[in-house]
Amino acid sequence: MAALWIAHVTVTDPDSYGKYAELAGPAIAKHGGKFLARGGRFVQLEGKERPRNVVAQFESLEAAEACYHSPEYQEALSHARDASERELLVVEIE
Repeated sequence: MAALWIAHVTVTDPDSYGKYAELAGPAIAKHGGKFLARGGRFVQLEGKERPRNVVAQFESLEAAEACYHSPEYQEALSHARDASERELLVVEIE
């Protein structure tokens, strides 16, 4: 069953976060992820607003999890940890 990787982000250090973005895109693609939305227009209807929202589709929840734990993505993530406030979840598509 396919899954969506959904990130809600507030960037606090654009330079460091830019390095994350450079590395994260190829890491996600390497694991079969396809971006559906990357920072486009949005309307916040409930909860905490984050100005950057990213959605990627993977072939399965397990594939998205494997991407997250991969060395390539963890290297990218090392640049985002102190450069952003974020929530990330993966949800299966019914």
